[in-house]
Parts: sequence; structure tokens; C-alpha cells
Amino acid sequence: MAAEAKNEPFHITVNDQYSIDVLPDEAHALDVVPDGPARYHVLHQGHAFWVETMHADCDARTFAFRIDGQVFTVQIADFYTRLVQQLGMAKASGHRSNVVKAPMPGLVLQVLVAPGQSVQKGDPLLILEAMKMENVLKAANEGMVKEVLVQGGQTVEKGSNLVVLQ
Repeated sequence: MAAEAKNEPFHITVNDQYSIDVLPDEAHALDVVPDGPARYHVLHQGHAFWVETMHADCDARTFAFRIDGQVFTVQIADFYTRLVQQLGMAKASGHRSNVVKAPMPGLVLQVLVAPGQSVQKGDPLLILEAMKMENVLKAANEGMVKEVLVQGGQTVEKGSNLVVLQ
């Protein structure tokens, strides 16, 4: 029996308390107007909100937003992420990726490391701007920077190799 992901819901958890499933076909359109590097004016169903992005970790699919002064943490899981969690393999450490890839298309604003530099898990490697939002890509593991494959000002596609660690 093969796992099917077609039109499977995204599971969204807010503040570790509230969960909703959203089907791709049911995604709601929002009218979003940027008002700075991480601040947006959002209109939805006749209601206006000020939204500020406080944290965005695209690899972990976790985000923190301040909406009209109140902070919300959001975690998004797709079909495959939920399947891995349900099978108890989410914490498996058998695979260690040495290549940092672009989680989305964007513009490399700044490279923060150089070849030969030692990094610890969580150290910032580069800043990628996507959809007018700055995303700091961090080292998933400790190691040494073997190669930097991009430079500031370079446009990258989703899945592009950015940094190689050893």
C-alpha cells in the first residue's frame, strides 16, 4: 500500500495548543501588503491585522508572528512530515546532511561563513531573502565549512546547494 499525498491536509499547530488541518484546495487568500522587512498589513474577510514576523525557520517549518501585539508560534507539517512522526522516526539520527540547501527561491543577502570555518549546530550560515522576509539559515550539525557555493546578491532556486559542511 503506497502512501498518497495528493490533496492531503497541512497540519498547523498554533502555540502548542490549537491544531487545524487545511487542505491545499481550501487555502484562504489573504490580502497582504508589506510594510517593512518583516512587517505586513493583512486583510482577511473584512478584518485588518498588523503582522510582524519575529522568527522564521523554514527548515523546521516553525514561525513566530506578532499579530496586533499578541505573539503566536506556528508549526506546519505536511503529509510526509506527519507520516514520519506517526511512524516514530522523527527523532531518527541515522542521516546527517552535509549540504545546506535553499528551502525556497530567494536572494542571498549575506554569507556569514567561509571555507575552513568551524561551526556549531544552530550557528547562522547565511541570510536568504524570500517573499520580502529575511531567513537565517543555520547549521543543522556541528562541523567545518568545506565549501560556500553562493555569494551575496545571488538569486537561488528552491533546493539549490548553498553551503557544504564536513
